[in-house]
Amino acid sequence: MQEKYDIIGVDYNTTRKADPYLFGRLLVLLKPISEGTYLDIGCGTGNYTSTFAKKGYQFIGIDPSLEMIQSACRVGGKAKKQHDAVHWKIGKAEKIDLPSESVDGIIASLTLHHWQDINKGFSELNRVLKPNGKIVIFTATPNQMKGYWLNHYFPRMLADSMTQMPSYAIIESHLKQNGLYIATTEKYDIQPDLQDLFLYSGKHNPRLYLDPKVRHGISSFSSIANAEEVEKGLKTLEKDILSGAIHNVIKNYKNTGGDYLFMVIRKA
Repeated sequence: MQEKYDIIGVDYNTTRKADPYLFGRLLVLLKPISEGTYLDIGCGTGNYTSTFAKKGYQFIGIDPSLEMIQSACRVGGKAKKQHDAVHWKIGKAEKIDLPSESVDGIIASLTLHHWQDINKGFSELNRVLKPNGKIVIFTATPNQMKGYWLNHYFPRMLADSMTQMPSYAIIESHLKQNGLYIATTEKYDIQPDLQDLFLYSGKHNPRLYLDPKVRHGISSFSSIANAEEVEKGLKTLEKDILSGAIHNVIKNYKNTGGDYLFMVIRKA
């Protein structure tokens, strides 16, 4: 079966680059050691995985999309030394082909909503994680997404995305069922210079969404089910940008809980 990102993954690196600030937070929260082995689950084209490798850390990058993994390998071929510390594998969170207690830490960035079985996924992460290891998750909750001004232009698309995105309570519940717990959290608000152009990356720059390359790298926009609404919403958005009405729309959406969320997970 063809994975969603086998299609989206073509030219994915054009707009989905490792953001320096987000990488910095992942690094601080994970606290990797040079002797350790780490896992990036749902690694995509491996932009963050490779950035860790450039810093001298040993990583395994796992993703269900062949296109994504092949892209990661192609980039690795151009800068082999920087990628020698990464082992790329096809796989899913629900079935990780690694020995038990074999990794010192795990990162999972914007991937939870793509898992088919979040409970099984956390069970597998717990299995491969060493007793003193930690998991760093970067995600968004449905409550946070209610504050995105994108809801004004693409209500069905955002509703579908929020349905797919596991809530904080659901994440916490499944973690507990699998011997894990949330040790700390850290909210993240979109910065104007964000380089990883995921869903709400255009918070401060609405024109980003008028670029088809940006939309191509965002699964919500790329879904065929949303095509009609997206086309209509883009026309209204462009009109509002030209007239200045977009500023009033943005003012109506406030989000004090952060746009996205880091979670640091430990074994109970």
